[in-house]
Amino acid sequence: MDSEKEPDREARGDLRMAPGQMLDLARRAAELLVERIENLPGENAWDGEFRDELERHLMEAPPEEGRPAEEVIEQATRDILPFATRLDHPRCFGFVPSSPTWPGILADFIAAGYNNNPCTWLVASGASQLELVVLDWIRRWIGYPEGAGGLLMSGGSSATLNAFVAMREAAEYPERATVYMSDQSHTALNQAAMIVGIRQECIRVIPSDKHGRLDMNALERAVTEDRCAGFTPIGVAANAGTSGMGAIDPIEAVADYCEKEDIWMHVDAAYGGFAVVTERGKRLLRGIERADSIVLDAHKWFFQPYEAACLIVKDVGTLERTFSVKPDILQDTIWRDRHPNFTDRGLQLSRSSRALKLWMSIQTFGMAAFRRAVLQGMKLADRAEEYVRASPILEILTPVSLSILCFRVNPSDADFDEETLEEINRTVLARVFWEGPAFISSTMVKGTFALRLCIVNHTTTWEDVRETLKDMERFGKAALPEE
Repeated sequence: MDSEKEPDREARGDLRMAPGQMLDLARRAAELLVERIENLPGENAWDGEFRDELERHLMEAPPEEGRPAEEVIEQATRDILPFATRLDHPRCFGFVPSSPTWPGILADFIAAGYNNNPCTWLVASGASQLELVVLDWIRRWIGYPEGAGGLLMSGGSSATLNAFVAMREAAEYPERATVYMSDQSHTALNQAAMIVGIRQECIRVIPSDKHGRLDMNALERAVTEDRCAGFTPIGVAANAGTSGMGAIDPIEAVADYCEKEDIWMHVDAAYGGFAVVTERGKRLLRGIERADSIVLDAHKWFFQPYEAACLIVKDVGTLERTFSVKPDILQDTIWRDRHPNFTDRGLQLSRSSRALKLWMSIQTFGMAAFRRAVLQGMKLADRAEEYVRASPILEILTPVSLSILCFRVNPSDADFDEETLEEINRTVLARVFWEGPAFISSTMVKGTFALRLCIVNHTTTWEDVRETLKDMERFGKAALPEE
């Protein structure tokens, strides 16, 4: 009766593993990750590789038959994942780094294992409720009223896009709809405006002042002129920490103006928003609670693994009226009003359980520890500014805002023209990039090439910052033209 026996796993296409093998693999993966985290301070913050070399190792047809899973894990952690900017390195100061907590990392592992999809209450009620809990925490930190709400998303770009869709719908999609943003705003805002149908000539880029803050007089003039010319202003985007300079727009003044003119106010707080958990941050971001929509990224200054952005709006109904659809295939998921479906608040149907990592991290360490970690970034940036101001080699270009410092090599006893200074500083950037253990980035400050440190890692120490600045002084001296 062999023909009646159940087919073996290979014949069935079974992709399961035995429990013991699963535990062994999970244990080995955890060992490799802990080893990586422990060894990180002794490695460089950047270790990229050229495409030709990576293709030589990786470009091949998918195997017809499998091989030992431990071998696959070892190859991934040896030949693929290390070639990157190590964004959680204590001396990674480029862009806006990310330094996830271990509970946050484990939460993503657990969430993937449970394979929840908090798209609707029926499909994942526990994960949906947890997302409501985390969103309510964020609501309280911001100072939003009851009735505010939102959802967790992949990143600031997708969250901004959803916010702009709600902005457009709230304005009833008028002809020649026009939006306003600073010349320091992230490109994600411009992209979101274009995607939602705002024509390029209706995207107004407003100049900023010498500190990178939105010029309110210029904004008012632009809105007045546009209305006279037949355009319809529908939204103003303010920055709560620009990615280039860390600049904070005059949020309260923007709120006053938007309320007076009946224009939607959006705040891009992707980088700086979680500063509100500290008293200092609350003072700096005063007025953010008056915005109609806010975007924050917990995978930046709130120490979570990618992806963990948040879109939160003052009136959650503005999202639900915009995104709620009732296809027949989801007719079984409609519960009562108190059981929200997150698919009614944004673009995604299939979603990961992003709230679990925030919840597990906060439950494990507590908010006092998170406040200290956020505040540490600001304090280290303050010390870095003091160091630069005292240096005979370095020059501050903008005062510290939040935790970003912009400066350059410009010896106080020299008189170089701007072209020479830019060449010197580009050389310094390249040498830090290729020779030093740290990773930094550059930006433009009102047309001036600037070196830039963004300090948001909870493992970064003053020694990490100081030694990086010393390297930049050393490289700067070596790059000076010979007399």
